Amino acid sequence: MMEDNENPVLWYFADPMCSWCWGFSPVISKVKKNYARQIKIALVMGGLQAGESNALSDSSREEVFHHWQQVKKMSGQHFLFENALPEGFIYNTEPACRAVITAGQMDEIKNFEYFTAVQAAFYTKNQDVTQISVLQQLAVDCGLSSEKFSDLFFDEKQRLSTEKSFQFSKKAGVQGFPTLILNLQNDLHIITRGYLDYAGVSAALDKLLPV
Repeated sequence: MMEDNENPVLWYFADPMCSWCWGFSPVISKVKKNYARQIKIALVMGGLQAGESNALSDSSREEVFHHWQQVKKMSGQHFLFENALPEGFIYNTEPACRAVITAGQMDEIKNFEYFTAVQAAFYTKNQDVTQISVLQQLAVDCGLSSEKFSDLFFDEKQRLSTEKSFQFSKKAGVQGFPTLILNLQNDLHIITRGYLDYAGVSAALDKLLPV
């Protein structure tokens, strides 16, 4: 994921519990489809609120819902507000990020599928994706081995891999999600910091990619 590559690599820095990344989901899916022959897309977990240990306050919950409304309005993505973020919910994004990395190690092809599944479970089904039982079932739903997923998820090496991903994100100067950075022959080009529609992403890529 983080190695130099002669071919163009589009780093997608994201977090499955980032609402703007959920809004960006249709955009990145279209980019994957339309630019499959030109670039490789590498999904990098950024750790939006990794390690958070305090339950959401009422004011924080309202602030999160405000962001969700903004994302819904701009992107058209569905959100289920009813019974979302119940009292006592701890917005720790590390487990979901580690789960995505785990799924990617098990099957690179299903990496984006699992990432999207976690997003949809959280935003449209009110599933608590901070819990291993939920993350494990989502892995099974994506055709991955439940036992192997659990073994990898709880392995200390996986915790370190997840932390390395967070550190890579910081080293790349990422301060928010989604962020797209194109690695073109080891020259880095920022495509977007934050949500951008497909037309904007496509225009930025077309200016940089060889014809």
